[in-house]
Parts: sequence; C-alpha cells; structure tokens
Amino acid sequence: MNQAAEFCEAVTTAFEEHRDEDKRIPMENYMKNHYPFFGIKAPERKQILSPLLKEYKGMREEERLEAAILLFEKPERESHYAALALLEKGIKKAPEHSIDTYKQLLMTKPWWDTVDMIASTLCGGYFLRYEDKLRPYTEEWRQSDHLWVRRSSVLHQLKYKEKTDVPLLFETIDDLKHEKEFFIEKAIGWALREYSKTDASAVIDYLHREEVRPLSRREGLKWLKNKQPQLLEG
Repeated sequence: MNQAAEFCEAVTTAFEEHRDEDKRIPMENYMKNHYPFFGIKAPERKQILSPLLKEYKGMREEERLEAAILLFEKPERESHYAALALLEKGIKKAPEHSIDTYKQLLMTKPWWDTVDMIASTLCGGYFLRYEDKLRPYTEEWRQSDHLWVRRSSVLHQLKYKEKTDVPLLFETIDDLKHEKEFFIEKAIGWALREYSKTDASAVIDYLHREEVRPLSRREGLKWLKNKQPQLLEG
C-alpha cells in the first residue's frame, strides 16, 4: 500500500471513530443534504487531521494528488475536506499538472463548500506559481459547460489583491455577467467586493459602465457601502 492509500485509510478510520449522529443531521441539513457527513465539525476535524498531516508531510506530490482523489471517492463530506487540507499543504510544491487534478475535484461531488476552496486557494495558489497559466486556463474555464468550473474561473484571483490581473478579471465577468444562475451571480459579486478593497474606483467605474445582474451588483458594492460609502455618492 502506498502513502496515498495509507493516508486515505488513516483519515477514514479516524473520522469513523469520531462519528457523531447528533451532529450529522444538522450538518447535512445545512448543506441541503447533498452529501452525507460523519458529524465532525471543523475545529474537531482539524484536531483529528493535524497529527496525520504531520505524519505524512513527506508524501510525494504525486501521492498527495492521488490521496485527494481517493478521499473524494468517499461518501462523507469530511473526507473531501481532508483531501483539500492535504492539497493545501502542498501548494508551494504543486507540480504543473496538478491543475488537472484540481479541475477533476471541482467536478467531483461539487458544491460551494469544496469548489470555493479549490478555486480561490488551490487554483489561486497554483496560478501564482505558474503565472503564465492564469489567462489561458481562466479563458478556457469560463467557457466550460460545467457550472462549477465557470464559477471557479471568477474566483481564481479572489485573494490576489494588488497582484490581480484586472483586465482578465473584468473580461471573465463580462463573459458570465448575463447568466441567471445564483452561484455565478454570487461569484461575480464576491470577486468584485474583494477587489473593491484594493481598488475601489476600478470596481465603481466598472459597475457604472457595465450591466450586471442585481445580485452581483449588490454583493459587489456591499463592502464599499459599509466601509467607504462616500465613494458611492454622486
């Protein structure tokens, strides 16, 4: 058994030992019953995972990617969270082809809770490491037939602040802004709101110039309305 399979088995065994039926039901309800849960909340899950992540910190990057895929094959959502925690540990060493695994996981049992971490943290970190990949992948993914891949294309630069490729961000929003799809509208608003903290005028000018869905506009301006309302006057 290689380290990927060993890690997967160790995580599954540890989570099974901490299964909590009382917490499971409300957790599943909160996530609209898309996936089953062990009933392990985030603080306890992190405590359980911490020694395992340390034990397997020497795992080869190929095995790290393999372990993540194996964990996503498990039914319980905590296993998927464990996969993402493992991948996050390898962001600075991620091989060039890891983006293929990230995309695979975006489309595997997708919902906002895993997709947003993959998009903003894993893909975001990847494109800082391989800067020349940001534009071609973003352009490709925003044309995808898969809802969650399109959402990801908007969120790749969510944490970039001054490093944001602003033309690419606005081009991507332009491509998706007319979609009547809640998770796309929210992603656009979220991306605009985060970037408004770095360059308020760029976001304000964009929203004056372009029509976006009402939800995207509200979400995009939320931080400015609360923190710098004077910029929106006039």
